[in-house]
Amino acid sequence: MTTTTEFGLPTVVVTPGQETSTTMTVRNDSDIVEAYEFEVVGGCAPWTTVEPARLSLYPGTSEQVAIVLRPPRSPEVRAGEVPLGVRVLPAERPESVVVTETTVIVEPFAHQRARLIPKRRRAWRSARYRVEVQNNGNTPTVVTLSLPETDDHLKIAVSTAPSTVDPGAKAELELRARVAKLLWFGKPAVWPVRLDAVALAADERHEHELAGELVQLPILSRWLLSLLGALVALLLAWLLLVRPAVLSAAREAADGRAQEIAQAVEPQAPADQPGGAPEEQPAGEQGQGRGQGQGRGTSGGGEQSSGTIEVRANAGQRATGTYVVPAGKVFHITDIVLANHQGDEGVLTIAFGERTITVIALETFRNQDYHWVTPIDIPENATVTATVDCARPGTPASGRQAPNCAQLLNVSGELGDIAG
Repeated sequence: MTTTTEFGLPTVVVTPGQETSTTMTVRNDSDIVEAYEFEVVGGCAPWTTVEPARLSLYPGTSEQVAIVLRPPRSPEVRAGEVPLGVRVLPAERPESVVVTETTVIVEPFAHQRARLIPKRRRAWRSARYRVEVQNNGNTPTVVTLSLPETDDHLKIAVSTAPSTVDPGAKAELELRARVAKLLWFGKPAVWPVRLDAVALAADERHEHELAGELVQLPILSRWLLSLLGALVALLLAWLLLVRPAVLSAAREAADGRAQEIAQAVEPQAPADQPGGAPEEQPAGEQGQGRGQGQGRGTSGGGEQSSGTIEVRANAGQRATGTYVVPAGKVFHITDIVLANHQGDEGVLTIAFGERTITVIALETFRNQDYHWVTPIDIPENATVTATVDCARPGTPASGRQAPNCAQLLNVSGELGDIAG
């Protein structure tokens, strides 16, 4: 051995955040002048230095260097024993490397941070929170939640099991606050949420007081009550004022239109005019139908003509009325006018020959009309049929319920000759 080293202390106790130093004696046992450099190894290397960094010794002499330890106050510097080694590197004889070791004891320190997340919740009755605990010390921390005395209006439920938090780590603990009764009306109520986070670390007890709020919202807020009031007022205005006026005007217009149609189709055409005399069609056992045709002048190669079908049926029965196209003629239909002047209930089916044109619920109209740009052709001897299934006779303008359903159907168009 050409170099001898020795620490001044067998163990070194350090406090994180503070500076501590010890000495190391270096002796040159060789026969030449030697220069030495130093390298710190082990867990203390990041925060340990040797001063001076280079040392020259004559043969047979020794000198001390300072080992300076500056552990930071950080969770990364764990409490407990940490090995410290210093490698002594001779410049002239590098093969004569010497490593001197000792033990460093890092003292524990406790530093926790606890907070309630969020501090303020808005809810109708209950809300969830969490307690976040950050361990910034260098030793594990055991955390528990405790509740101060509270009244019966607000209950807070927390987990009573302790939670261990390692240095540099964080833990989250759940809790729930619940108000005893619902708030139906009025202003929001503010309830304080208070608890303690108790941390045990390094034989020390630390209590962190946490405070938050639960804002209880009313079930029926002011704006909702105002909106409901406005809707009720509008509904009452509609039921008491607007709806009766609309129904009355619609009823008067429908009854007037029905009377106009009835007066327009009342005269019957002479027997020698196109369409012939009125033809009565069988309408079943409990109802009857009647159809008639009437000419209205000529236009080009044919005559403007119309046919009227009147159908009457007792309640719960069916009746059919027809109009027959005269022999040698073709009826080019362009318009249909329907009259339900009594407001009957049931179903009306209109067919041109075997073709069903429409099926209408009687209660959905008082007067209805259909028009076609391209005429629908009905050949000779074919029929226009109106079938009424009477569910309930209506009440005409007289105010007395009618004994049976009565429907009027007027079809119009051009009645022309069949091309030879």
